[in-house]
Amino acid sequence: MLTRGGRVLAGIGLALVLVVGATMPAAARRADPGAGCPPDQPDCSVWDDEPGNPGGGGNDGGGGDDDGGSGGGSSTCRWDGRTIPCYDEFLGWFSSSDGCYYKLATPQPEAPEGQQWYVKTCNGGADVGNQTVVPLDDPPAGFGAPPNPEELARRALASIKLLPAPLRVAPRKSIGPGLVGLPVWMWAAPSTSYFGPLTASATDRDVTVSIEAKVTRTVWDMGNGDKVPCEKAGTPYDPKGDRAGGTSPDCGYDKGYSKADTYEVSATTYWTVTWSGGGQSGEILVTRSSGIVQIQINELQVVTR
Repeated sequence: MLTRGGRVLAGIGLALVLVVGATMPAAARRADPGAGCPPDQPDCSVWDDEPGNPGGGGNDGGGGDDDGGSGGGSSTCRWDGRTIPCYDEFLGWFSSSDGCYYKLATPQPEAPEGQQWYVKTCNGGADVGNQTVVPLDDPPAGFGAPPNPEELARRALASIKLLPAPLRVAPRKSIGPGLVGLPVWMWAAPSTSYFGPLTASATDRDVTVSIEAKVTRTVWDMGNGDKVPCEKAGTPYDPKGDRAGGTSPDCGYDKGYSKADTYEVSATTYWTVTWSGGGQSGEILVTRSSGIVQIQINELQVVTR
């Protein structure tokens, strides 16, 4: 328990360690060779992201891919370890039964009764130079499937950048130490690049899907096992403001640290991407992990006479 004099010293201590700098986030790049990841997109895992646990970072689970998919019913198609489109405007529809694309031959040569001629492109579309024309009794699996709206939503998402927010805290080690038991302020620049909303769309044939991505919460890892959820970007600390020496109004570690040490603080932003089009709608959940900023905490020294 701090005495009245101790609280005054504590408030002064917090005011002296105002931080105005920022750390640059470390954005990891994970590109599937077939996912078509744009150069500026920091993470292609939007094709199969699932929500992570609060404060635990993202979960790049494989829930979105269908390795045995045969066409437009799955969000993506895969062949020989590659992610490929289930429909290609030049090659036609993909069939997982043999790894080939099929489209109706134009014009149609005379075919045996009940059959049609198809242009067949195999090896997941890689053998364009070895196309063949084959007669089939029935369309191959997946042929004629309409565009998958969720796949289009993920294509639109892959075209924009969801960036991890650069962190700011008070106190901060590079500026000066804080004190045991004092509140900590956390915030990030409230830029649309870091918190949204961001919009995009993707079109396949006659179907267009639009998306809106925005951060719904940020979970701060205080480096000592404690995690603090914040619904907003946070408020910058002002040593001359009404709350100087007190708690943050919207994003803070109010109880402060219980012992002196140097702590590494990080944060995870949780994006919700809503999409609609093709008569359907849904959500895609994506996470971004920030870099690390250090806080040094010292014991409060009480001077007596």
